[in-house]
Amino acid sequence: MATFKTFEEIDAWIKARELTQRVYELTRHKPFARDFVLRDQLRRASVSIMSNIAEGFGRSGRKEFIQFLSMALGSTNEVCSQLYVALDQKYIDKDDFNSLNSLTQETANLIGGLLRYLRSSELKGRKFVPPNPPPEPGTKNPKPRTTNPEL
Repeated sequence: MATFKTFEEIDAWIKARELTQRVYELTRHKPFARDFVLRDQLRRASVSIMSNIAEGFGRSGRKEFIQFLSMALGSTNEVCSQLYVALDQKYIDKDDFNSLNSLTQETANLIGGLLRYLRSSELKGRKFVPPNPPPEPGTKNPKPRTTNPEL
């Protein structure tokens, strides 16, 4: 498993971001846009996936990361269930349903793979970054850990 220093490098977060973007695109058009309750709940559930991955990564321990990934996985099931409601209400067609459902399953699979890895890992504390990374060649101080400012 490759290491990552920011949550933006986590494949599951990247896929969840793609899912969230697709959900927002889909729900901004009529008739979906007029069903405020379903629209907002579907949006919140997709955002929850991204947020829980990021928040779990930011916690100090492996067990907390696992807990937040479990919540993110639950939110993928919530998104899937809400897609069925949208299909049944004819807010989306079968092609949109299949595409988003597939993307939701890909996201869930990536989260599940990360969960399996973390559950079998001996890592504790800061999960994937050595506590004191070596300095960059030609410098006296290591690079600070920051999130990607371009995202």
